[in-house]
Amino acid sequence: MSQDRVILGKAGEDLACRELERRGYAIVARRYRRRGGELDIIARDGATLVFVEVKARDGREFGEAGEAVTGFKRRRITRLALDYMMRHHLSDCPCRFDVVAIHFEAGRPTVEVFQGAFDATHD
Repeated sequence: MSQDRVILGKAGEDLACRELERRGYAIVARRYRRRGGELDIIARDGATLVFVEVKARDGREFGEAGEAVTGFKRRRITRLALDYMMRHHLSDCPCRFDVVAIHFEAGRPTVEVFQGAFDATHD
């Protein structure tokens, strides 16, 4: 991965955290890494545990940022979320999957939060 993409991803995650906190989420963890991949952000929205995938783009020529969360990516995120919940003894905790899409255009980023963007039972 190029250094520019790493910088873009980090800036996107920072913006996503700020936006989620502005909306009342409490950030629990960032970059939860396991052998099967990484969860960008884990947060609480009230009693609900939220697993957040962040997609940052510096343009729209390759489509909308949120469209990059494919079925394969959703399955990976779901497996990692289950791993996190098991390791932290949270099996009875309600949870959901959100996507934060960020577009860096014209010197000003736009941030969109898609609550309940997908669930663990569907592709």
